[in-house]
Amino acid sequence: MKLWLSLLMGLKEIAAHKFRSGLTMLGIILGVASLLTTFALTAGIAHGMRDFMTQIGGIEKIDVTRQDPPEEQTSFAEISPGATVADAEIIRRRADLVSYVSPVSELPAALTRSNQTFRAQVYGCWPDFAYINKHEVATGRMLSQIDLDEARHVCLVGRTIVEKLFLGRKDYNAVGESILINGRPFTIVGIFNFYEREEDKLRRARGEPPKGPQPGRGAGGGGGGNRRPGGGWDPFFRKNTSVQIPITTMFYDYKSANVVGLVDQGPNYKLDQLIFQVNDVARFQDAIEQTRTLLGVTHRGIDDFSFNTREEWFDNMERSIKSTRISGGLIAVISLIVGGIGITNIMLASITERIREIGVRRAIGAKGRDIFLQIIVESSVIGICGGVLGLAASAGLMRLLATLTDSENTPIVEPGAILISFSFAVAIGVLSGFYPAIKASRLDPIEALRYG
Repeated sequence: MKLWLSLLMGLKEIAAHKFRSGLTMLGIILGVASLLTTFALTAGIAHGMRDFMTQIGGIEKIDVTRQDPPEEQTSFAEISPGATVADAEIIRRRADLVSYVSPVSELPAALTRSNQTFRAQVYGCWPDFAYINKHEVATGRMLSQIDLDEARHVCLVGRTIVEKLFLGRKDYNAVGESILINGRPFTIVGIFNFYEREEDKLRRARGEPPKGPQPGRGAGGGGGGNRRPGGGWDPFFRKNTSVQIPITTMFYDYKSANVVGLVDQGPNYKLDQLIFQVNDVARFQDAIEQTRTLLGVTHRGIDDFSFNTREEWFDNMERSIKSTRISGGLIAVISLIVGGIGITNIMLASITERIREIGVRRAIGAKGRDIFLQIIVESSVIGICGGVLGLAASAGLMRLLATLTDSENTPIVEPGAILISFSFAVAIGVLSGFYPAIKASRLDPIEALRYG
């Protein structure tokens, strides 16, 4: 009952001094609004970056790259055959922690149909290549084992390839059509989905040109930014211009001879890439060590390979987001502290105005703890009201920011962020009232009645 009466008195005190109370709450309002907005912005940025990372293969994608062998192996490093299809074969057969694997041989090529020509990177690969890089077929089918076994002249292409070779008709169903890759005929058996940022999708729907820049990363047709023909940075350019053919066809048609000058140096069956996907991120390092052991067999003990993972990139991204959240949070907390100082100042002024009232209450039987509770509740009410108004202000601020930021980075309000922001406001309100409450509870009743 005492708490309820103290709460009512706190509300009456705020209502009696509306302007003063409003100014007192301003620091709390701004602090809560900035704190919640910081949490929402960083959550939006994190969501956008994680979504982009997922679309280019995710953290579970690993590239096996070349490296110089250690110094103690340099004298006999030639015994290693280097990166070959045998590496992929042994991983597929014996690495139970790997879900997909694909050898990759690359070829910069001219794609031609009628009088239309477009230069793109062609990837000779296994069917797993598309799964590892999160490609989805919109029309047609994926590559198959039969395509590999028979070295068929079939290909999968991105939507941008269709647009460039078929008179700008991006949505044209080109499955079954033939194109030339460096003069050799191939039949399109599948067309990938068109990948783009949410912001670009909205701009395209409004008939506006895509916007840049925004860099992306990745390799192997799995994403990776590149300049779009019209200018600006397109993080999905490689994915939309990906051309995939059976790796056997790549070797037989394009790598079976390597002419330098007028001399045929023989076939070049070395891989440009070897990629695989772990089936359980929780056993990420175990999968790498298992693969390292298997590749040690095919490379005859020569340590001339390494693993390029997205784990470090993901960790850096998380650290950057965490740092941004902490920095913004500290600024917001400082604003809340300033607001708390304002509450303390106002409560001290209020006590000075109400010394005689406190003396009367003490004279008729109120104890020091009753006065203490009343002042604490009054300061807490200011903090609670400031917190509620701060949450409302943050909603308007985030609506404004949503129109200024990329769609992928639209602020995301999480329940935990709301709770933390409001809790800070209440805590500041309670703590700010402690000193005035102690001072008021220790007033001598006789001296208080003589005041004024």
